[in-house]
Amino acid sequence: MINATELTELLSGRIGSLTITPAGDVRIDDPPPGAILPGSFNPLHEGHLGMQRAVVVMTGRPVHFELTVRNADKGELSLPEITRRVAQFAGRHTVILAAAPLFVQKARLYPGRAFVLGYDTALRLVTSAYYGSESAMLAAFAAIAAANCRFFVAGRQIDGRFYTLADLTLPVGYEQLFTPIPEDLFRRDISSTQLRERAASQGGTVS
Repeated sequence: MINATELTELLSGRIGSLTITPAGDVRIDDPPPGAILPGSFNPLHEGHLGMQRAVVVMTGRPVHFELTVRNADKGELSLPEITRRVAQFAGRHTVILAAAPLFVQKARLYPGRAFVLGYDTALRLVTSAYYGSESAMLAAFAAIAAANCRFFVAGRQIDGRFYTLADLTLPVGYEQLFTPIPEDLFRRDISSTQLRERAASQGGTVS
């Protein structure tokens, strides 16, 4: 299991990634081959697992989870919180830890990989306001394309409507980086936030 020293090395940038196997073994800067599904996994739920299964079917390749320990909006996770979230994968799935919240950073960390994400994350990814300018967004996509990375995008129900990749305005010249996950392979209309709210209303927690 990850320790405080390894986490410090990861957050400082001296380590790019830590891979934790289902048995709890830790590998440094040795992410397994296959696509990557990043997230906060608070909690890990059937939506994440469903996206994973769908892309495995689409590609015939493995899909691994990446717990992003430094969030662009929420800061860094503590070691106890990382340990709690990693415990959800124990005995079931490999999970990669990385302190690279931006996809342009992930592309440098995992060249040649596909990333699996939901509509809401994809919407932020293609919105120039999140980059500060249109030119900054295009520069990020140029770097992602140069790293030979791409995206699989799952639909998401928002306010009673199911949105898909077709509802997004993609950066001109980079449309080929995006592939939709068909609704018949994956659809789940509940979010991590809803699961946490449901657990709170029932007086429990979601692990």
